[in-house]
Amino acid sequence: MKHTELIEIAKYLQQFKKISSISRADDNVLKLYFERGLPLFVDLSRNDSYIFIKEDFKRSKLYNAPFDVILAKRFANSALEKVEVEEGNRILRLHVKASSSYKSLSTTLQLEFTGRNTNAIILDENGVVLEALRHIDLSVSFRSVKVGEPLLALPSRELKEKPFEMESGIEEHLVEAYQKRLHVRLADIKKQKIALIDKKIQKLIDHMKSLENEAELYMQSDIANHHGTLVLANLHLIKGYQELIKVVDFEGREVEILLDKEAQTPQMAANLLFKKSKKLRQKALSVHRQMENLEEKKLFLERLCEMVKSCTDEEEVNILVPKQRQSKQKSDDSLYYETFFVEGYKIMLGKNEKGNIALLKDAKKSDIWLHLKEMPSTHVIIRTEKQNVPEAVLIFAAKLCVNFSVTQKGGYLVDYTPRKNVKPFDGANVAYEVYQTLRIYKE
Repeated sequence: MKHTELIEIAKYLQQFKKISSISRADDNVLKLYFERGLPLFVDLSRNDSYIFIKEDFKRSKLYNAPFDVILAKRFANSALEKVEVEEGNRILRLHVKASSSYKSLSTTLQLEFTGRNTNAIILDENGVVLEALRHIDLSVSFRSVKVGEPLLALPSRELKEKPFEMESGIEEHLVEAYQKRLHVRLADIKKQKIALIDKKIQKLIDHMKSLENEAELYMQSDIANHHGTLVLANLHLIKGYQELIKVVDFEGREVEILLDKEAQTPQMAANLLFKKSKKLRQKALSVHRQMENLEEKKLFLERLCEMVKSCTDEEEVNILVPKQRQSKQKSDDSLYYETFFVEGYKIMLGKNEKGNIALLKDAKKSDIWLHLKEMPSTHVIIRTEKQNVPEAVLIFAAKLCVNFSVTQKGGYLVDYTPRKNVKPFDGANVAYEVYQTLRIYKE
């Protein structure tokens, strides 16, 4: 951020008399709603901090750290008394007054656009730190940022900047600020997430290659069973001490059979061969199930990768492939469906038929169920907690339903209705009559 740009933004903000709400929209992004107009976003990423306006910014989660609690308590529905930019520093201050049931609280939100030490600091009327986005120790900076300590002022310096010029109004400029960064930042984050997904896909491929050959196991099972049958048919010809026998099969061919050394009698040798055949068949079946499971995981990741490639903003990419999972999937059923978080809402998507059945079973009556209209598709559930679901969340869930169900581009209809209106039968098949429909276009 340029110092002169911050001055223009401060002039723009002085028209507002109230901050309606403030919260984190991402790890390093603050979202401010004033009494009117579009929300204002402050991206406090190190070395690339800026202020922008975006109408449909999607949050992947809700934040409730001490910083967020103080932020909401001190600034939600507060009177905006003063906006200023510090001379000789890229620092924007919002001075507010919030009335509680006991007294009126004066608070300052200090937004520092200072490169590596970019920060958002909440100060009381005496300049004491109440909370900060980043706590800074003296070991990494000459000025510490610690709760309960006065915040030292940064020394003023000469800022060497090119003249700041706006070709349009300040609101248009703030909208363009996001768009200018979008192309580069979106390309970078897509590259990172796709590389992460590709790594997981390759790991699955390596695992599949390491599995024993299913057909070979079934063939060995059939051979062991055949040998056991031949041993039973020739018990009268086999001596108790023999380890290798030659017999004629039912088609007149000579067959050489190696008997188990642990077999004390020909009868026991036949039983051990039948036992070996059964184990090989069970092993082949296990390999088949493992291969099916790995193929399903691989298909899910491939579709996830395609959806990441089609994303038009970085927030959506972070929702699809978050930096860190918010909850570990523990139950057996949850292994069959994937979970995403949008604006604090939990969205679950079935990976296969078992996943779809598990979702139908686990969903609450008030949860929203989504499915492609009159087409086979994955089932999607939005956990509502009896709250009204925002349209943006519904649309995102419908996009998940489309992208993880079909591969062809085009327009698709997605039906949605509360889970209580859905009647399952024969596994994951359902019947429903009361519903609404969204049209989603897959690019």
